[in-house]
Amino acid sequence: MAAETIPESWRAALEPALASPEARKLGGWLKAEEAAGKQVYPPRGTRLAALALTPLDDVRCVILGQDPYHGAGQAHGLAFSVQDGVRVPPSLVNIYKELESDLGLPRPATGNLAKWAEQGVLLLNNTLTVEAGLAGSHAGRGWDAITDAAVAAVAERGVPTVFILWGSHAKKKASRIPALGRSHAHLVLTSAHPSPLSAHNGFFGSRPFSQTNSFLEAHGRKPIDWSV
Repeated sequence: MAAETIPESWRAALEPALASPEARKLGGWLKAEEAAGKQVYPPRGTRLAALALTPLDDVRCVILGQDPYHGAGQAHGLAFSVQDGVRVPPSLVNIYKELESDLGLPRPATGNLAKWAEQGVLLLNNTLTVEAGLAGSHAGRGWDAITDAAVAAVAERGVPTVFILWGSHAKKKASRIPALGRSHAHLVLTSAHPSPLSAHNGFFGSRPFSQTNSFLEAHGRKPIDWSV
């Protein structure tokens, strides 16, 4: 964790989690993995990019994924996103298919979702690192303490917000949305993961983008321009 800078807007919310035994153990474990020559994605210094691009007070929608892409040059700290010039991964292809079906937007040529992040869409994975070529390899290593705290911080603001949980790993985060039961201030949308292995089990046709904007507008918040 030493190479990662906690953005100022998130610092107070995340400091207790970062001081937890789980987070401290995570930092040491990651350092040891890299010292042993293992390739970890995304690169150091980009693992908290989702928090850097989307300040806590600006969050309108949270999209939760599982863990970063595990191919070379793909992950850059935003869930489901890749840098300009990188081939659009299959899960994002399916997200774009649903975007086209839901809102009629043409499928983008780029996989870079920074435009969403800059509008208040927190593109957060449940686990923020992965070993090259091994999906899920860093699950259960301590990232949950940090990402749970981030989700809870968004929910506890009491500002009507949309939480989009794709796949079983993301759905587990629903318990970290405490304001839901108290004020019903939030909209929680769950579906299958957009991966080609599961997208036909409820992701396609779920219309998360139009549902998000309808909710935001109904609660006096600015809708999101989902074009990329």
